[in-house]
This record gives sequence, structure tokens and C-alpha cells, in this order.
Amino acid sequence: MKIIDAHLHFCPEEAGFSQLAEAAGHENTEKHLQQIYDELGIVCGIVMGNRTVDPKDHQYPPFMRYCIGIDSFYLDGKQVSDSIDQIEENLRRPQCVGVKLYPGYFPMYISDPAYEPVYELARTYGKPVAVHTGETSTPNAYLKYSHPMTLDEVAADHPGIQFVMCHYGNPWLMDAAAVVSKNDNVAADISGMLVGRVNLDMLFEEKQGYLESLKTWMGYLREYDDIMFGTDWPLANLAEYIEFVSRLVPEKYQEKVFFDNANRIYRLDLE
Repeated sequence: MKIIDAHLHFCPEEAGFSQLAEAAGHENTEKHLQQIYDELGIVCGIVMGNRTVDPKDHQYPPFMRYCIGIDSFYLDGKQVSDSIDQIEENLRRPQCVGVKLYPGYFPMYISDPAYEPVYELARTYGKPVAVHTGETSTPNAYLKYSHPMTLDEVAADHPGIQFVMCHYGNPWLMDAAAVVSKNDNVAADISGMLVGRVNLDMLFEEKQGYLESLKTWMGYLREYDDIMFGTDWPLANLAEYIEFVSRLVPEKYQEKVFFDNANRIYRLDLE
């Protein structure tokens, strides 16, 4: 089975990312990631960009695509409108398949008018807007901005744009399911739910209630047409994450979740 990793971060050799990769049993290098992808049948990875919108800083190997990220590092002291021309330059590229927003890490709702030029570009170029939802990795972020319900208003007001709810709003799974089910233009990835190495048998025994809830609220959606596999590399061990998702998604829907949905939603045109 072919797999698309619909959510990763790619900062090879950077110290913090290298520590995460080592804790997950990996090396934070392009060569290692390519090797593991080949071994596991992952044919493409979608990078969620960080820290700059300068197109020169977004050069990726052929097995990757990317979403240009408008994150808290970039927005520290800047306005979204300051670099709208650079954002558009990225979106013109075939390798750039969308935009990534980071509410929570940056204290602004995605319904703020400041994001309207970004939404207009996404509509013009027909590329999705991926949105961080759910818990954050740092305690100095604000969860009220990253609650999955905040995506409902934006999706309803912009029916011509495809949105991706990253991390399925975890742990607000019921709310996330309601937003995705109600809005035809919202899909979700299920990345970022494991950190480091994991004993899956023990995890499914000790976290049975939580994982049954996750399974329930993924299954709430229409035939799994709006759920995409993603790893949040370098956060988790890739082989373990594939097995983790395989245990949660019924076998008859796995090709959709692991490949078909991301191929369609991000318009990758992979065969």
C-alpha cells in the first residue's frame, strides 16, 4: 500500500528537531528520511513550513511538497500583510500545495480579518489552508485560538476554500468531528498523536478509553473520506505511527486514509 505523509516538519540538522528525531529512533537528515520512506512505502511527504515565507528558504527534495507556513516565528513583530507577495510567490510553485496557519502559537483567531488576503490567495490558486488545531507543544501558547470549533466560522464563510484541520483537534475529538462533518470543505489529518518511541500494545491497553474515543469520532465521518494520515515528523517513529493508524482505521478504508484522500485534497496527482 502506498502512503502519503500529509503532515511533517523538515528542518534537517537543526538541534531541537534532531533531538526529537533521536527520541523517536530516527536521524534528522534528508538521507535517513528518504531511506525510511522507501522502506515503509511512503511516496510523498507534505512539509508544514516554519519560520519564514521567503521562497528561497523552501527548497525540498523531490519526494516532498510543502505548505507555506505563517507561524509565530514569522509573525513576531510582523503583520500577515507584510509578505503577501512572497506568500503568493510560493503558491505559484507546483511544489507548494497550500498554506499552513498556526493559531494558538500565535494569539489570533483565524477568523481575524488579517488573514483575508491569505484566504483570497488560497481561493485564487485552488490550494488548501491547513490549520493547527488542538493542543500545543509549548505551554506559552493559548488553546482558545486553536480549538477546532474556531475553524467552523472560517469554513462557513469561505465555502470555495479547502481547509485541513491538523491533528483532528485533539483532544476535542467530538467537536472536531462535528466541524468536519458539517463543512464539506473541511478535512482533517491525524498527525501528532504519538511522541517518541511507543509500545503500542501497552498504549492501547492503558489508553483504551481515549483511543476508543478517537476511533469513534473518526468513524463518525463519511466513509473516512476526510481523514488523512500524517506523522508530524520528527515527533514520532514512522513505522509505529503507521501501525497505530492501522489499528484505528478499518482495513477497507485504509487506502483512503493512507493515500487517496491526501492525493485528492492536496491535488498531488500521484498514481
